[in-house]
Amino acid sequence: MLEIHQFPCLSDNYGFLLHDPDSGETVAIDTPDGAEYLKQAEAKGWRITQIWNTHWHPDHAGGNKAIVAATGAQVIAPQEVEKLSPIDREVAHGDTVTLARHEARVIDVSGHTNGHVAYHLPDDGIAFVGDSVFALGCGRMFEGEPEQFWNSLARIRDLPPETTLYCAHEYTQANAKFALHADPDNAALRTYAAEVDEKRARGVPTVPTGLARELATNPFLRADDAGIRQRWGGATPAQTFAALREAKDGF
Repeated sequence: MLEIHQFPCLSDNYGFLLHDPDSGETVAIDTPDGAEYLKQAEAKGWRITQIWNTHWHPDHAGGNKAIVAATGAQVIAPQEVEKLSPIDREVAHGDTVTLARHEARVIDVSGHTNGHVAYHLPDDGIAFVGDSVFALGCGRMFEGEPEQFWNSLARIRDLPPETTLYCAHEYTQANAKFALHADPDNAALRTYAAEVDEKRARGVPTVPTGLARELATNPFLRADDAGIRQRWGGATPAQTFAALREAKDGF
């Protein structure tokens, strides 16, 4: 069974090390801070053998060079990561990558950036989604277009509802405030937001999150919901999503 080590990184990132105890292999999921990843791996007695980047932003790929220099790890990433560091294997939607006997499907979730991917390990019930979707939110749309981003979120929505989503930032409390503004009549959302406040008061992470709960409460995943579309407008779900994303940007 895979082991996942999650730790805070930079100001509000989470770092993830994915370890297969049978083979001894370890994957760094994104690399916000190379030195911190190496420190965390050493403390666990693990050696990083691969890096799987979700997208090219420095708080996701900026530590690649330091980790490769220290470990010789193989970098697996979308083409855009070459803006920051060399890639050993370029991946895109539909590809598969492996950690020993564990297989991950590469899913295009572009919108936050172009070339953004997620890694879904179906047999393990987990997905590393970078900045495409957050607990009660989604990434800011820096490079993509609304329809593109909505289609990306639809791919996440189509994963098995029991999937655990490992998103890359501790943004949930701020996301909850906007979600309550966007969808104020959602009782499940109010319960979720209260739990988030309680966890953050104790310094407890709100990541990872469950897809089933996000499907019921995350307004960005619910842009095709009749009530949200009536409240936010839009002739299509992509247009409703665009209205939500624009409102969040200025919230």
